[in-house]
Amino acid sequence: MSEVGLSSYRRLAVIRVRGIVNASKDVIDTLNLLHLRRNCHATLVDSRPDYIGMLQKVQNYVAWGEISKEVLALLLRKRGRIVGDKRLTDEHAQRLGFNSIEGLAEAIHEGRVDYKSLPYVKPFFRLHPPSKGFKGSVKKAYRAGGETGHRGEAINELLKRMI
Repeated sequence: MSEVGLSSYRRLAVIRVRGIVNASKDVIDTLNLLHLRRNCHATLVDSRPDYIGMLQKVQNYVAWGEISKEVLALLLRKRGRIVGDKRLTDEHAQRLGFNSIEGLAEAIHEGRVDYKSLPYVKPFFRLHPPSKGFKGSVKKAYRAGGETGHRGEAINELLKRMI
């Protein structure tokens, strides 16, 4: 896909909030394709119809929404890892061709770069459980007072509590 086509999609943050005991094989396979192999792992995807379909398939196990540029920069700085489980630093961002992690975050947010295609960068983020816990049940949808499913801009508040 060309860079022009990729930039027309919004960036989504996806966080796995539930375990997979008694989950169907399709759900487990989809979570693996999204690189969400454990609870409190997060990944970045765009809003292509392919990804939206995957998110709808696993909506009872993940929370997702549109990530802001500031939270994306914070996530990359605090939780971004390269191969060898070393932190993603400004020096590594410069080797990738960006001024700093903030420049990398801006390029990812604008769609000029696909996060999963960056060399030597792990395609997921390991997060802490949210401070002060989840506000609702992880077995209910966000609109029903729970935690799973599409959250829109409210994903930024959850991410800040988990970083």
